[in-house]
Parts: sequence; structure tokens; C-alpha cells
Amino acid sequence: MYPDIVIIPLRQMASGDAINLQVYKFIGSKPGKKVYIQSNLHGAEIVGNAVIHQLIEYLITLNSSELKGEIWLVPVCNPMGTNERCHNFSTGRCDTYEYKDWNRIFWDYEKETKDLFGFAQSQLNFQADVVRHNYLNLIQEKFVQLSEKNNRQSSVSYTDRFSYQLQSLSLDCDYLIDLHTSTNEGLNYLYYFRDREISAKFFLLDFGILLDAYDGDAFDEAFIKPWLALESCFKKLGRDIKFDVEAWTLELGTGMKIKPDSVEKGLRGIKNYLKYKGVLNIANITALSGEMIFKDRTKVIKYYAPVGGMVQGRVELGTQVKSGDRLYQILNFNKEGQLPRVIAIYAERDGLVYDASINEAVNQGEFVMGVI
Repeated sequence: MYPDIVIIPLRQMASGDAINLQVYKFIGSKPGKKVYIQSNLHGAEIVGNAVIHQLIEYLITLNSSELKGEIWLVPVCNPMGTNERCHNFSTGRCDTYEYKDWNRIFWDYEKETKDLFGFAQSQLNFQADVVRHNYLNLIQEKFVQLSEKNNRQSSVSYTDRFSYQLQSLSLDCDYLIDLHTSTNEGLNYLYYFRDREISAKFFLLDFGILLDAYDGDAFDEAFIKPWLALESCFKKLGRDIKFDVEAWTLELGTGMKIKPDSVEKGLRGIKNYLKYKGVLNIANITALSGEMIFKDRTKVIKYYAPVGGMVQGRVELGTQVKSGDRLYQILNFNKEGQLPRVIAIYAERDGLVYDASINEAVNQGEFVMGVI
């Protein structure tokens, strides 16, 4: 099965050169769910590109009858961020012109809807698939109005144009997967949303972090937040309904590196999840549900350097620490006419070390490690 390859113009530079997106669309012989997978929204987070490449190589080996529905793949989804450099270092977390985080610029329908509760009341006796169809129509109608701004004489900023382009590809999908890594050194895990724990286990990662607090501006949040809000409205009306709509952010290891272990785990998890969802309809292959530890995002403690200096003796990623355990030391070269000091930092509570700064020279107030 060979994909349809679509080139989408993204931006023209002052030099006249054009920057494009490339979308790989695998279409099965039978209708079904739409899956949207993108990678490299932040410039330094490149592992997902290798995952998508290997997923393309895998899907090409299948017959169209073994895919139910369609899978859209968008590697290097943010060329501006990917190409950004400062000496040898890939940055690309924020747009350098407007200085907006590339993953905090997306449109959230739920923030603009006027009477979601009234809509839920009007749909109370309809089947879930009918409600989904009607609600998606409302979202798409509102979204089309955004595109009209692009064609005005006043035009729009690039971040608005870029966010519109990515969301136009994914707005009508059923399952959205956004592939990231830590900006620093990180473990392999995923972010998920409420009531999706069962599905999360099919990604076969060690742990997941529940997004129990969010503003809706990130790519995965903007996609699923309207659906979560509608589910909440139905619950207030006495009807429990969960739409088969899911969004995931996979955090696969370390920034600026493609670690084979992270690629393998990302690919394995996505393939297993797609089997579980019936998108990959392959005989004699059954999806596996893994053991997963669930954490709340609001329980994360980020440790910042209390003084400037050099980080040393830091505990390894993946370490389970107890309250009072030493996490790291800072070698502090003060300019006070004193000898250098070694300052120890201790855990405030029990947790797992899942994220750590790449740079071990830190200014006061800079990130050193994350514990959850």
C-alpha cells in the first residue's frame, strides 16, 4: 500500500524561497476512523520523525484491506522550528519573531462556543455518533471563519497561519497523536486526558501523566477540549457519554537526539494502539494492554537552581526518590571573596525523576530536574 503524498505550501520567505509541509495519507480499502500523527512541533524534538519514517516503511508493506480508515502522517510539521539554530544547538521552541511557544498557539472551539449546555440539551436523545457528527459540523463551521482572515488585505501573523494549517489537517480526525520529546533529557511516557486510561495502556509505555490542568492552547488540548467539555455537559444532564475521540502527546526521550530505544518504543506503542482501535486490521495479531503507572500533572515538582553554578552528583533519570534524598549538588563559585561552595538539594517528597536539564551549568532560577 503506497500513500498519497500531498505537498502543502506553508510560508514564503523574504528571499522568495518556499517552505512546505508534506503529508503522507494511507487510505484503507474500508472506511473507518481517521488517525492524525505529527512530529517535531518543537524544533529540537526530532525523535518522532524517525518514528514516522519507520511507520511509513511498515504501512507500505500492508495491503489496503489491512487498514480500516485512514492514517495521515506529518513529519517535520514545523520546518521553521526545526531549522532554527544557535551555534550547534537546535532551539526552535518559540517563534523568534513573535516569541510564542509553537505549542501554545492553537485555536480552542470551546472558548468561543456560546451555549454548549443548550447544544447538549438539544442532542440529549440522539445516538453518540449523531451527536459527534452534529458537533463536528459546528466546530468546522466556526473554524472556516478563521480561514477568511488569511485572505484579507491585512492578512494574519505567521503563527496564526501556521496553527490554522495544522489544525485544518487534524480537526476532523478521531485519534490524534503528537510526537514530542523532552526539551532536555527525559524518559519515554505520554500525556493523556481524563477517562482515557484504558486506551493509554495500549501504548505500552511505563507511565502516563494525566493533564488534569490545562488552558487549551496546546495542539492536543485544543483538539480534545471541546469534546471533553461536551461530555461534561451531558453528565450534568444525567447522561454518561464518552466520544471515541482521543488525543495523545508522546514524550520520547531526549531533545536533539534520536535514541533507538525511544524510536522503538514509540513505534511499538503506536502500532499496538492502532491495532487496539481496529485501524490496523491484521489477522492473527492481537493488541496488548500494558501495565502503566498514572500520575497527575499537577503533582510534578520542578526543581530550579537556588544559586548559579555547576550541577554535579545528580541522580539518574528513572530513579525513584524518597523525601529527603539528595537529588543533586551545585558547585557554586561565588564572587564574595570566599572558597567555592557545594550546595546539596534534597527531594521535597517521594517521586520519580523523569526529566533533567541537558546543560549542567545553570544560572540561578534555571531548570535542573523534574520529579513526579
